[in-house]
Amino acid sequence: MNKVDWKPGTMIYPLPAVMVSLGETPEEYNIITIAWTGTLCSDPPLCYISVRPERHSHAILTRTREFVINLTTRHLARATDWCGVRSGRHYRKFEEMGLTPGPAAMVRAPVIVEAPINIECRVTDIRRLGTHDMFSAEVVNVKADQQYIDPRTGAFDLAKAEPIAFAHGQYFTLGRRIGKFGFSVEKKRKTRKA
Repeated sequence: MNKVDWKPGTMIYPLPAVMVSLGETPEEYNIITIAWTGTLCSDPPLCYISVRPERHSHAILTRTREFVINLTTRHLARATDWCGVRSGRHYRKFEEMGLTPGPAAMVRAPVIVEAPINIECRVTDIRRLGTHDMFSAEVVNVKADQQYIDPRTGAFDLAKAEPIAFAHGQYFTLGRRIGKFGFSVEKKRKTRKA
């Protein structure tokens, strides 16, 4: 085994590259790109985002305690990156990127209409961790773009939406499916002889 030791760091990759929309009024609406995000619990549905305190969005999140996680796609890759490197202090990101703010069902923050999935969240806890503060949140609603829902099964086909991921400073599309949950223990069907 030929391995080298590195200093401790966050080497858990790939991560989702999401656009988080926030703000209570159109004048305040902003988008921040986040890779430090994930699931905390499935019942109740809880997730988190981690944001540096110096980011423009941090003060908005702290005050409003609501946000929307918008999943991203290959088509949204440029907007995803741009919203991550430009500050809402100086740019109106929805307008600059040609994105549409839409009404959420349960929070005041807007959804990004062009995103295939919008996850509406209410902050339950803010935890100072070091370089980032973690905003834990309850998922209060999910909006899904109908074009990605299989009419036969009702399942959401995320692969069809061409989601992107972030890994060590790079964006990637996801590759082909190699299995499904539980495939390693699934019993093979017996074929009946005719």
